Order: sequence, then structure tokens, then C-alpha cells
Amino acid sequence: MKQSTRIQILERLKEHIKDPTTELVYQTPFELLIAVVLSAQATDVSVNKATKPLFAVANTAEQILALGVDKLKSYIRTIGLYNSKAENIIKTCQILVNKYQGQVPENFDSLIELPGVGRKTANVVLNTAFGWPTIAVDTHIFRVCNRTGFAPGKNVEQVEEKLLKVVPKAYKLNCHHWLILHGRYTCIARKPRCGSCVIEDLCEFKEKIYPE
Repeated sequence: MKQSTRIQILERLKEHIKDPTTELVYQTPFELLIAVVLSAQATDVSVNKATKPLFAVANTAEQILALGVDKLKSYIRTIGLYNSKAENIIKTCQILVNKYQGQVPENFDSLIELPGVGRKTANVVLNTAFGWPTIAVDTHIFRVCNRTGFAPGKNVEQVEEKLLKVVPKAYKLNCHHWLILHGRYTCIARKPRCGSCVIEDLCEFKEKIYPE
């Protein structure tokens, strides 16, 4: 894909998606970290339903540690993989209390050392909570970048590396949110909504699907 086409795509998404941010509900970097950990293989809607009552009683590392793993599970049991997620969250909270005075470190290497936190989660926290121009690649972004030809790659690391190279600095902060929301609501997995897509004429997907 030509760089001029990429810029046109970013401009269209910028115009179309007026509020480029996560759909997870959070107030602090810690709440966002916990929500993103819970969102793995789960919808943002399901995470928000679980975190609303959880954060009402415990929204710091110290408070969640005080809950304990069994009580934490009772709040998040509607979310997939809640057993392992609860264990990881408790371990993460212990590290945050012991090593970072209960605060979320604004550092990629420190974040990925936390249990249950990978590249995607670390990049989301740095981008959304701290305003870093990082690009977190999830399944939606991986699909959009490969399908459209915007930044193809065989795995999420390759796509992330390509995006960081080809996305101009002016667009880096919001690029993650534009692409994920486009993938979630328009360029969906099974049947992309090409007929109502704002970048349809710029996309290089050869098997476009239109309503009959």
C-alpha cells in the first residue's frame, strides 16, 4: 500500500470516529490495567459489567489484595478464564504494592513483567492511561491491517512493528483506537460491512462483501 493511501485512510477514520478511545470504563491507570487484563478473550461490555461493582469496593492494588483471590473471583466469574485472571491480578497487585508503592509503572519493560500482562496490555495502558504514541495490536487490528493491506504481517509483533514504521507521528496516539473500533464495528471477522465502510475505495481487500 502506498503511504499516501495510508494517510487517506487515517484521515477518513479520524473524521468518522470522533471519540477514539477505549470502550473499557476506568478512572485511573490501575483500573485500566485491571480492565485490560480481564478483557483478554472477553468483550469490553462483559468486563465493564464486572468491574463496575468490583471497582466500587476495590480499585487500588492494596484494596484488591485485601479482597483476596476467592472474593475477587466472585466479582469476575462471568468473564472467561476468570480463575487464572484472578490469580494473575492478585500476583500483579502484590508486585505493584511491593515494588511500585501501589502505582502502575509508566514503563513498558516493567509492565510486561507483571503476571497476565503482555505486549498488547502494556501498550494499551501506556497509550490510553499515559498518552504514549504506542500501538497495541489485538485480533481486530491484526485482521484490519492484513485484510486492507495497511500493515500486513504474519503475527501481531510483525504488524505492530510495521505500524510503528508507517504511521506518521501525528496519527500514532489515536491509531490504535481508530483501527480497533473500525475492526469491531465495520471490518468484522466473518462478514465485513464493505458497503458501509468509509475506507472501502482505499482498501486493498480483493474479496469485498456487499449486501445483496
